[in-house]
Amino acid sequence: MNDQIAIPCVVMRGGTSRGPFFLASDLPADPRARDAVLLSVMGGGHDLGIDGIGGGNAVINKVAIIGPASVPGADVDYLFAQVRVREGIVDTSPNCGNMLAAVGPFAIEAGLVAGAADRTQVRIHNVNTGKLIDATVSTPGGKVTYEGEARIDGVPGTAAPIELSFPNAAGARTGRLLPTGRPVDRIEGIDVSCIDAAMPVMLVRAVDLGWTGREAPLEFADSGFRARLESLRVQAGRRMGFPNSAAMVIPKPVLIAPATEATLNTRYFMPHDCHSALAVTGAVAIATACVTPGTIAAEMVGPLAPPVPITLAHPSGELVVRLEPGPVARVQRTARRIFQGHVFARRAHVPYSILAA
Repeated sequence: MNDQIAIPCVVMRGGTSRGPFFLASDLPADPRARDAVLLSVMGGGHDLGIDGIGGGNAVINKVAIIGPASVPGADVDYLFAQVRVREGIVDTSPNCGNMLAAVGPFAIEAGLVAGAADRTQVRIHNVNTGKLIDATVSTPGGKVTYEGEARIDGVPGTAAPIELSFPNAAGARTGRLLPTGRPVDRIEGIDVSCIDAAMPVMLVRAVDLGWTGREAPLEFADSGFRARLESLRVQAGRRMGFPNSAAMVIPKPVLIAPATEATLNTRYFMPHDCHSALAVTGAVAIATACVTPGTIAAEMVGPLAPPVPITLAHPSGELVVRLEPGPVARVQRTARRIFQGHVFARRAHVPYSILAA
């Protein structure tokens, strides 16, 4: 018996993230077997994912699983998995908006959606949250193009624009924009705002934890600070309805600070390492907090109401979220197809009893 399992795979960059894209039909249907395959493929059990195609940073330890739509009104299903290679954990609790940017192009090129003459709208059902998101992809002549003039901070060069539209993003995981029922909670003497819009997040004033909100990601390596932030995050998670938040990547903690040339300065954690840019779903949550009365974000930026662009500064530049009545949040991203072929999982990592179940 062959000791490795060959699985068709496409590696894509979506926004400021990168990872393998799989057709759902090419992976085991059983979640236990699927997760065992993903851990083997990504190199679980090692900080750098050295025995797989993962890496030493959360932004390249992401997986997208795409299949035919399972709900009315959608074109495709998209299940996102955050692989925590160090701990050997596959977490499907969050969505990822950066990887989401590559779902439309992948679905069109995989034959799941027919390309239109100029631009193709792909309605994506995010299985993680149950929400629908619209992606508008450049398809001249009905074919996906990755070349264009759109530029996003955190990615070199330019590419074809992909617009992501998040209608009714509130309550993605908890069913409520304010999962605790309050715009501000006090935890360990610190004010936090718990927001659930596309992604559950915990917002904290950077200054309250001794930071400016303009630091480089590596400056947050202090173990004392990380332990304190994690304690706040876990307690906030419990209040938001996630009793096992210590074992999950949600809620995501975010430091916010006033900005002069943007709406806010942000430092977004995933949840332990500071993002080199900013998660799209996290950006939607932060922007929504800016127009939600009583939150620490709204108090920091002053009165704002849709339609309004919210510019969020991050370590690599800025990300703009356009909030419109509806409510709808729109974000521009880019994507690129990088590799197509087969990736190999070690059969020893996937017990036959699980595969056969």
